[in-house]
Amino acid sequence: MKEWTSTRLQAFAAADDLRISPFYSDGRTYGTPTWIWSVVVGNHLYVRAWNGPQSSWYQSAVAQRAGRIYLAGCNFNVTFTPVASQPALTAAVDAAYRRKYAESDYLLPMLQTGPRSATVEILPENL
Repeated sequence: MKEWTSTRLQAFAAADDLRISPFYSDGRTYGTPTWIWSVVVGNHLYVRAWNGPQSSWYQSAVAQRAGRIYLAGCNFNVTFTPVASQPALTAAVDAAYRRKYAESDYLLPMLQTGPRSATVEILPENL
């Protein structure tokens, strides 16, 4: 399994420009880029769907498990892994969202059940 480098993770932790493009059902065509919040916890990159599991990008990411992201000024081919409910990890991701987006009026909704249940880890396909 490939992992992000520490240099990339540092850049990702500060960046607020993630655009996610899971593949469409054909498995080859990238979906329309959707801007979403991202956080780094430990050596992992996570995102959540604002509209929870009904979000179209989330449904595509879960179904196709791959696509592309734009983050910290670069495009990356990636894989998507839905995160199973794990209280310690959920708390750590919540804390990362609180730190990174503390000034946003949209923070509290991202910490609710719907978005929490639509948390995805993003890993590089190749670097």
